[in-house]
Amino acid sequence: MNDENDGVSDLYDRRFYGADEEAGFAEEASSTDTPQTRHPAYKLAFRDEDFLLQPELRPVRFQLELLKPEMLLDQAGVGSTLVMYGSARIPSPEDVDALRESAAEKSEAEQKTVERLIEKAKYYQEAYNLARMVTEKAIIENGERQFIVTTGGGPSIMEAGNRGASDAGGESIGLNIVLPHEQAPNTFVTPYLSFQFHYFALRKMHFLLRAKAVAVFPGGFGTFDEFFELLTLIQTGKMKPMPILLFGKDFWGRVIDFEALAEEGTISHRDLDLITWCETAGEAWDAITEFYELEA
Repeated sequence: MNDENDGVSDLYDRRFYGADEEAGFAEEASSTDTPQTRHPAYKLAFRDEDFLLQPELRPVRFQLELLKPEMLLDQAGVGSTLVMYGSARIPSPEDVDALRESAAEKSEAEQKTVERLIEKAKYYQEAYNLARMVTEKAIIENGERQFIVTTGGGPSIMEAGNRGASDAGGESIGLNIVLPHEQAPNTFVTPYLSFQFHYFALRKMHFLLRAKAVAVFPGGFGTFDEFFELLTLIQTGKMKPMPILLFGKDFWGRVIDFEALAEEGTISHRDLDLITWCETAGEAWDAITEFYELEA
């Protein structure tokens, strides 16, 4: 007969074995070697990689890419994030001389392009400064960590963000993406907060699910895509307003004529108020503190 404690415990014990336990039972039973047990059809569906990778399972894979980072970020106590978008090509200040030297034998046009990238090395430093500054604040609200630095996990501006957080003694998130060419997370991303995505759509969703501010630095197609989607979500009311901190007015004014869009009537002039122009980390943090009425 069970004693009193055993009886109470039994009331809360699960009646069914967990999936991990059932998988163990299946492995033990695999010693029975028959044509039936050898056939892929006999594999547990959730352990059958070939099955999970079929086109018809795309909705399931979508759900998995939504759930895995969300659950792990919950477990890590991440309440909100400061997201950083920007180029994967802008050099760090310490890499400027090597980049200039490597361009010495290139054409004049290529050397000019390299010089333009070198001019933007200051934004690597500002991304680093902002990430370090925010991480050092170590803001906790409702028992959760706020403004955790989040990047795409790659090089350049992304590396600067993760590096700044790391040098401040904090953690940061990297949302990497599988690409045809070889690439890997930068070494400053906190390992247990380093995620890899197959679907761009799910990656972009995770960038914004917990975002309380987004810093956008000079960048290419990827940065434009992420930046304009964010503007669209807030402009259309699908997402609540937040600070959109746009670094590099000279760069953005050269590649996009925001005023012309408003003058042409394709956006309204008040849509331009969604953008906060910044050149330094201090300006960006001031905008965040003003928006959320935080102590500086």
